[in-house]
Amino acid sequence: MELTGEADLSAGSLLRGQRRSRPPSLALYMTEPARGAVEFAALPFARPWLAMAPRGDGHGVLALPGLMATDTSMAPMRGFLRRLGYHTRGWRLGRNLGPTEQVLDQLPRSLESLADRTGGPISIVGWSLGGIYARELAREHPALVRQVITMGSPFALVHSRQSRAGGAYRLRGYLHAEPSRLPSRARLRRPIPVPSTAVYSRLDGIVSWRACIEATSEIHQNVPVRCSHLGFGVDPATLWLLADRLAQPADEWRPFQPPRWLRALYPVAR
Repeated sequence: MELTGEADLSAGSLLRGQRRSRPPSLALYMTEPARGAVEFAALPFARPWLAMAPRGDGHGVLALPGLMATDTSMAPMRGFLRRLGYHTRGWRLGRNLGPTEQVLDQLPRSLESLADRTGGPISIVGWSLGGIYARELAREHPALVRQVITMGSPFALVHSRQSRAGGAYRLRGYLHAEPSRLPSRARLRRPIPVPSTAVYSRLDGIVSWRACIEATSEIHQNVPVRCSHLGFGVDPATLWLLADRLAQPADEWRPFQPPRWLRALYPVAR
């Protein structure tokens, strides 16, 4: 879950990263599957109030899964957004094994195809490694991207220890594109030129929440929720946030403000 072609090894970067390089606790990591299963099972109970989520203009939404996941992992989320009227599409590249040549070649084509089909810039929602893909697509093709929403995506990784999925990523390194095609960690951490929202959770047992955020700006916001890493795609608070963000008129991005009756679902950002 690194997607880097060259290490950012400056002394200043290493010193600044010391306090941020801790991985999620072992307890959070070991309970990820159970917590994710409970969150999935609880989703039907949230459907009555999720039915009141904001509707938008029905523009295109490209959904990119995390490492080792397929489009199936984001099917509940895509179904929810489809019911709100959006034209959603998965990445259609099978299992996400990392930044292979096929992924790097096909994703820009998928972006352009969906934008053409829906008549304008699209939004990209990326889960974990999928969010890193989403940000880089927006960096390279800003005219085609309306906004980016990442969910537990370690784009601000300063050390491989911050991700407990690093071993799975490196194990499949032989499948990945040449390092010269991959961005450095320094590039991944730089802001992107389109509005973006980083959804993160302090209960994430896979990646450190500190690696999933960046400085707030006029076009970027970090929003905390309470869910496991495996639960982002079915977490009601995250789903409501997606609906709210996607419903904003084009070129009128504003920070997220949950309705008063849902504020308890969103911890105070720190």
